[in-house]
Amino acid sequence: MPITEPFEQYSTEYENWFEENGFAYQSELAAIRELIPDHKKGIEIGTGTGRFAAPLGIEIGIDPSPKMREIAKSHGLEVYDAVAEALPFSDASFDFALMVTTICFLDDVEAALKEAYRIIKPSDSLIIGFIDKDSPLGKLYQQHKKKSVFYDVATFYSVSEIISLLKKVSFKRFNFAQTIFHNLAEISDTEPVEAGYGEGSFVVVRAIK
Repeated sequence: MPITEPFEQYSTEYENWFEENGFAYQSELAAIRELIPDHKKGIEIGTGTGRFAAPLGIEIGIDPSPKMREIAKSHGLEVYDAVAEALPFSDASFDFALMVTTICFLDDVEAALKEAYRIIKPSDSLIIGFIDKDSPLGKLYQQHKKKSVFYDVATFYSVSEIISLLKKVSFKRFNFAQTIFHNLAEISDTEPVEAGYGEGSFVVVRAIK
């Protein structure tokens, strides 16, 4: 079963996070922009309320939560009722696919990655943004999972685990960007974006089909 309950019940809290942590949000957007292809047709898998798809120019998404879809559609997005493990699109329909923190809430990560592989064109890319399990923020989230309506049901992954899963599905040629180098409460400006991983808590990986 897809994890939708917290997103249905706490959509206001979900949206408030982006307002209350505006610099962190803008930092994450900047890191994704570093690796997202220009002027190509993309899809966001797990669109949520459209906080990433809309500013990144992605017009199509999927999400299993009716409330999330409703908000995303109000931002002008075309959002389908679907899960990552069963995408309602033909093979090679998109130039790239994006997942932002979605991977933490999937029932079957390998099945979802296989579906992403299927719907993107040969030599094109899947971009995944996530909180690194081994990072300071990742460790903090895990320590306080029970206090969060969202992270209580999340599964966190390390960069090495994500790479292993991507390789298993035949993705290759990985590039990385990282940001969020401080605790959220300490961030008073947009954080820098650096290549690689291992220092920033938010990591973006681009993998090629």
